[in-house]
Amino acid sequence: MIDYKHRTLEYHFERADKQFPVLLVTGARQVGKTTFVQHVREEGRTYVTLDDPTLRSLAKEDPALFVQRFPPPLLIDEFQYAPELLPHIKIAADRTRKPGLFWLTGSQTFQVMKGVSESLAGRIGIVKLLGFSRRELIGKSDPAEPFLPTPSAVSRRLKEGGTLSLKNLYRMIWRGSYPAVAIDERMDRDLFYGSYVQTYLQRDVRDLARVGDELTFLRFLRATAARTGQLLNMADLARDADVAPNTAKNWLSILEGSGVVHLLAPWHSNVTKRLVKSPKLYFLDTGLCAYLTEWSSPETLEAGAMSGAVFETWVVAEIIKSYLHCGKHAPLYYYRDKDQVEIDVLIVVDGTIHPVEIKKTASPSKHDIRHFGKLDLLKAPVGAGGIVCLAEMHVPLTDNAYCMPVATL
Repeated sequence: MIDYKHRTLEYHFERADKQFPVLLVTGARQVGKTTFVQHVREEGRTYVTLDDPTLRSLAKEDPALFVQRFPPPLLIDEFQYAPELLPHIKIAADRTRKPGLFWLTGSQTFQVMKGVSESLAGRIGIVKLLGFSRRELIGKSDPAEPFLPTPSAVSRRLKEGGTLSLKNLYRMIWRGSYPAVAIDERMDRDLFYGSYVQTYLQRDVRDLARVGDELTFLRFLRATAARTGQLLNMADLARDADVAPNTAKNWLSILEGSGVVHLLAPWHSNVTKRLVKSPKLYFLDTGLCAYLTEWSSPETLEAGAMSGAVFETWVVAEIIKSYLHCGKHAPLYYYRDKDQVEIDVLIVVDGTIHPVEIKKTASPSKHDIRHFGKLDLLKAPVGAGGIVCLAEMHVPLTDNAYCMPVATL
């Protein structure tokens, strides 16, 4: 029996439950949504799951009767299977006008989120759960501020974060952050991800994308995983996966909506121009990414061609988790100009830009952050930044840029 590991999201969830009549926990399959809500569920809240075909049928065919049979406070698991419940949940919420009536969990599909925004606007709080962050895995899930590369914030994090060797880092990256495989060393990693891919194909993507050929979709998944940490070129992705560009675009939007990948937008002071430029693609779970690209061990992954890209992917995912698990939008972008000058991550908070480079090196130098000067051309203040790397010490590189050990995360 594996002990429950506390999630940072618990603290935000409890606050939101006192404000909204409906709470929706979204995230990819196997990130621990059901375990999370079961742990924070108070006595007296009924639990039902729409994985049960009888209950699913009732919810879809007679949603009014379903809500009568299961009055609030109610927790509905796998809610995405019966969006027909939304109008009736709205009626119940408006009737009593109390917070904490309904808790819902489900994959964040486009259809469900569209229905939620239309039916429950102003009545629902939406929280996103990803796989375990490193801080959660080492038992540091207490209320924390999202990651920001300021000297004081990094120092606080390092005091709690301990040390992280190269070997342990890549084992964590290779196994991934899904609870079943991240916290149970006895779990066969390849068996878990093989089953995950098949289940995901059968239960989610086939319904959403009408996938006719599973092998074609698996080829698309592998081609996508091979591009983690890179600028998205949809034409190249479609060609390598041997699918039409529109099909690749549709399937990628499903992966994004389901919490499997994150598309990091480019920074531009003009929002319209920002939206039309190519994003960078990142897998949100490095274990799944390493499985799809067929790295057989942490050692081969660390020594292989994707070593730097998967390290960058892990760092970006950890930063994203630090925001989402605090109930905040992750204000992350990347910078790239017409001269191909690039900065891996810009964290933009209250109009101030904090630049972050990510590099698999134990000996960072000023040369690694040479492009930070380009940000002076932007019409925004530039705050503290630095390089997340494998060095052991948190030391300044310039007046406003610092070496940040990976244990900061």
